[in-house]
Amino acid sequence: MEFSPTVSQEQLVTFRRDLHRHAESGLSEFWTASYLAEKLAALGCEVHLGDEVMDRTVLMGVPDPKTQEERLKAALAQGANPKWIEKMNGLTGVMVDIRPDLPMHSVLRFDIDCVDVDESTELAHKPAAEGFASINKNECHACGHDGHAAIGLGVAMELMRCKDKLKHNVRLIFEPAEEGSRGAYPIVKAGLVNGAKYFLSAHIGVNAGKDHELVCGTQGFLATTKFDVELFGLASHSGSDPHKGHNSILAAASMILNLHAIPRHGKGASRITVGMVSGGTGRNVIPSYAKLVCETRGATTEINQYMFDKAKLIINHVAAMYEQDVKITVMGSAGNAVSDQKMIDVVKLAAKDVPYFHENLITEMGEGFGTDDACTFINAIQEQGGAGTYAQIGSKLPAGHHNQFFDFNEDLLQPAVELFCRSTFIMDTMD
Repeated sequence: MEFSPTVSQEQLVTFRRDLHRHAESGLSEFWTASYLAEKLAALGCEVHLGDEVMDRTVLMGVPDPKTQEERLKAALAQGANPKWIEKMNGLTGVMVDIRPDLPMHSVLRFDIDCVDVDESTELAHKPAAEGFASINKNECHACGHDGHAAIGLGVAMELMRCKDKLKHNVRLIFEPAEEGSRGAYPIVKAGLVNGAKYFLSAHIGVNAGKDHELVCGTQGFLATTKFDVELFGLASHSGSDPHKGHNSILAAASMILNLHAIPRHGKGASRITVGMVSGGTGRNVIPSYAKLVCETRGATTEINQYMFDKAKLIINHVAAMYEQDVKITVMGSAGNAVSDQKMIDVVKLAAKDVPYFHENLITEMGEGFGTDDACTFINAIQEQGGAGTYAQIGSKLPAGHHNQFFDFNEDLLQPAVELFCRSTFIMDTMD
């Protein structure tokens, strides 16, 4: 169909900068979800929040109640609408259907959370220089999800304007907690992709580091399991009774060394990382508590499971050796996925009519960047006979993803909206 976008670049930049300034960590995106709900409702969308969007019984990696309370208060102080906060009931996913009266057909996903990074305040950093750097300490859109959410709002604006031309329903999902692989699974378990035939998501940058570049599909994602390990030993006086204590930090140290000694898998990439360690109460007390924050990754779900199973074996045996009680808590997980050629063709065809993307910079398949929660959606769609893809929208980046100086070229916002919309209209003609 003929399509000419009407959403302005200025509107999209405003959306992006509002979202960037109010960066929020995964499962705590209270202001962000309220902002999105307000904008979507103004378009005439019926906004779905809370238990309609996420199955709270399978949530992983939820921040502790004190942290959630503090973040909720901060969001309200920053202008979050209490009406939407109440409807969320602690769950920050947002969903709208463009044509709820028509059969379920395609799903577009936009992630909305930030990274736990303290954003740079140096004037060489554009968000700081132009006054839209994050106002929340240690919460920063250092991965481009503010851009993704802004693109999603633009897509909603365009599709609602053209909704009478659609033959099927298009569902827009604004996913919380992509970082840590925590947001997609409860959304899938809530049934939001049931019956869908096609799925499209995209990421700014990744391995598309040039302006006007587009990668239409992605492979090479790593499956992952995020997990915490808690050790509970026995405290004692480090001078008079060290023999009576069960040293949790010593156990943790042994675990770290042995976890990183797991043999790598011969059939594909495998990873393990202990990213944080903490414990103890003082220099003269045998430490009775320690915590490890860890992850495994693998080129396939099976390889990742191999790494996680080996990790659990080591953790339990070291705990026994040092007389520790141990608790392993899974905080997030995602499988790997490969984009379908059918959907790659859709994006490639759509891009031909978006002048921003240069023909010589459009490629069909690219490599992933670690792990993305979109894999959970793609797998769910493929398991019910559908097809999905994960595109990469090119941008020259002043710094890498998850860096305090991360930023992207805002010129891509309007072309990305057009790309999503044109892809949607093509999907709408497909069985």
